[in-house]
Order: sequence, then C-alpha cells, then structure tokens
Amino acid sequence: MTQTTNIKINTSRIITVNPESGILEDLDDYTIHVSKLSGRILALTKTTKEDIKADSIDLRGKTVLPGFIDTHVHFFLHPYKETSWEDQVTRESTVERTVRAVTHAKATLLAGYTTVRDLGTEGAEDADVALRKCISHPANIVPGPRYLCASRAIVTTGSYGPKNNSRPYVTEVDGKSGADPASGVDECVRVVRRHIGAGADWIKVYADYPARALSLETRASRISLPLFTSDEVSAMVRTAHSLGVRVASHCVNPRTIEMLVKAGVDTLEHGTGMTEELLSLLKEHRVAWTPTLAAYYSHQYPGSRPWNSVGAVLKKAVQMGVPIATGGDTGVFPHGENSLELKLMHRLGIPWRDILRSATWTSWLTVRGSYWETDNGQEELASFGRTSEDASLWVDRRMEDNDVPVGCIAPGFAADIIATGEDLAQRFEKAVDAAAIEFVMKGGVVYKRDGLSCC
Repeated sequence: MTQTTNIKINTSRIITVNPESGILEDLDDYTIHVSKLSGRILALTKTTKEDIKADSIDLRGKTVLPGFIDTHVHFFLHPYKETSWEDQVTRESTVERTVRAVTHAKATLLAGYTTVRDLGTEGAEDADVALRKCISHPANIVPGPRYLCASRAIVTTGSYGPKNNSRPYVTEVDGKSGADPASGVDECVRVVRRHIGAGADWIKVYADYPARALSLETRASRISLPLFTSDEVSAMVRTAHSLGVRVASHCVNPRTIEMLVKAGVDTLEHGTGMTEELLSLLKEHRVAWTPTLAAYYSHQYPGSRPWNSVGAVLKKAVQMGVPIATGGDTGVFPHGENSLELKLMHRLGIPWRDILRSATWTSWLTVRGSYWETDNGQEELASFGRTSEDASLWVDRRMEDNDVPVGCIAPGFAADIIATGEDLAQRFEKAVDAAAIEFVMKGGVVYKRDGLSCC
C-alpha cells in the first residue's frame, strides 16, 4: 500500500465504542489511517512525530467521533410551519420535492450525520430509491449521508391521507397518496414484496393512526387506534424477514406496541404510549425504540403527549439497556438540525455518553442490514479490530454504501468521521450542534473541513 492511497488523520482525542465490548471509550493521541480505495479505516496507531510532519489531516485539539446516525428522517418533507403536509403531498411536484430532498441530504451530511434511514417519501412514491443511487458511490452525483430507504409506508385502507374533501372515502388527491394502502393478509404480503422489489431497504408500517377523517375534528378523529390485525402485521414481518429486510413501525397506542413486539417488528417509531411495563418486552425481544422527541417538541400532533412526558420512561429504558436509536422524525423540523433529538435527550437528564453511544453504535445496530445478524456477518465483524494485522484482506474491497459497517472508529469500519470543537462533557448541546461540527468525512471523502463545506 503506497502513501498516495492512504490518508492520515492525527487526533488528540477520539471517543468511540470498542466494537468488541460495546463500551464507549476515550483514545488519546492516535492517528487514524484511512484507505482511499475502500473508504474504510485501516488502523489506529499512536501518533508519532513522523505522522505530524507528514501530509495529514490535523484534528488535534478537537474531539473526534464516528459520524452521527439519524434513524428517522423524511428527506422529501420540509417543516410544516412552511407548508402543510397536505399541500406538500398534493401541490408540490415530485421534481420540486426531489430537489428539496437533495438540499436536505447535503445539510444533513454537513451537520455531521453520515448515515440516515428515511422512513417514507409521503407521496413522492419511490423517489428515495433514485436519490439513494445519486448519493451512493461510485455515482456521488450529490453529497449526502448513507441513505437507507423505505419508499412508501404501508397503511390500512381508508386510514391515511390526503383526504379528498368531496369524497372523504378516497385517500388520495389527483393520484397523490401519502402511503400505500393494504387490507387483509394476502394484500399485505403483496405490498411488502412489491416494495422490496422496488428497492426498499426497510419496510415502514403505520400500525396505528386515527381511523377517521381528521377533517371531522371529533375526539374519535384524534385517537390513534390499532389499524392492522396481528395476523396482518405478522404476515408483513415474516415476508420482509424472509427477503432479508427489516420492519419499522409507527406506533403510539400501548396495545399496538405490545402486538408489534410479539409479531417480531424490528423498531418502534414514536411510541408515546410506551410504559415501563412494555420496556421489559422490548428488551426481551431486542426491539429498538426511536422516541422522536424532536418531532413532538417542534410540532405537537393532535392528541399526542408532550415530548417531555415520555422522559421518565425513556430514562428508564436507557437504564434497563433497551436499545434506543436516535431519530427525530427530521423533516417536520429543518434538516440539518438533526441534533435537536440529542439535545432533548440531554435535557431529560440522560448522560451524554449514553446519548453519544445511541447516536452512533446503537443506531447502527438498529438500522444495519440483516446480513450483519447472520453467522457470516458476525464472523466478519469479529475480524475487524483496533490493531488488525489482516487489513490486506479487505482494504481494497469497497463495499456497497449501505453494507459497510459504521458507527465506530476501528479498522474495517467505514471512515465516517466527524470532529467537534466544543467540549462534550461541559457543553454537550453546543458540541453536537451543526455549527460546532468542524470536520466531516464519509467513506474516506472529506465534505467539511475547518468548519467550511468542501462540496
């Protein structure tokens, strides 16, 4: 390996998870060696005088971290205070919404988020799959994070929108529908297969929602009720899992949460009806919870609990070891402000180290492809290590963007590396803010340096 195909990053402090123990640790005065060919980390070695003198990236004096992960975004939405959800779906063209998504992707990356999971285009059909291709290596047409897509979410017939005011039983306007309706086990299976065939990385299910038209403005129209039967949900989960794809579900109602966990759903989104009793069920079944505090903080949904009312349950979940992924439902508030979710967790009194672990390692464990859960995947992960001498086995092999391991600064993992100029222990909320992120690298490519965009 020649010097021209190797990048050196000198650091004074790295905070990352040890991939073998899963424990967050501090590494002082290390040089990170990155392969330009594979975009992956080759090794971490103690920094020498020769490293400092060499043509290298100097991040000493900053805190270096793995790139953040947002597990719940909607690149094809922008804040509802700008334009209502209904108008975005029915009045903005797919071209306009895609152009907006491109700008959202760049803002997200420059904020230090190098991986996201998009849980529904909300009327933009399969445009996220096309955007993923434009972001991914080797195309690199537009800058953006690693992009996992769910395409169109799945809902029950009649339960979603936009509602047609002249014909309220129709849940589309001029052919624009916010999600894909399905009823009955057979149709649920068919829709899941269709989405995966179109390229979806994840299946997103609206498992509960107000079943009546919101335009009625009655109490019944604001109550989130279980929509799918347990047989329908189980069929969708079995079908997705058989094809190597995992399932995320929108849920609020405690009855829905219990049904989803028992059906084998992989992640729960929102979960404002979560109880301490349900947490044990989540832990037992290894189901991750994305509480999306930021969505409720910035946009109070009809009939929902305030964001901080979930705080006591969320703190208990962290203490119990329930997997907590960090995703804010970004899109209902501005893209690029993804760290609002981390700030709100901090305001609830959750220790900053637990938040950082959730925003990197736990979130990767949550969104990673099912391959990494297999024996072969686990064996491959075990071959990576802090002082691996087998880098030649994978250094020249560039994995597909959504297959490479992330969320950790260690040999074999993607070189998704960020640096903040603020102290995490003393000024956590400022440290994770986009303005404090001075350096962003994704897959060995620098997108932000000295606080300035390189793209």
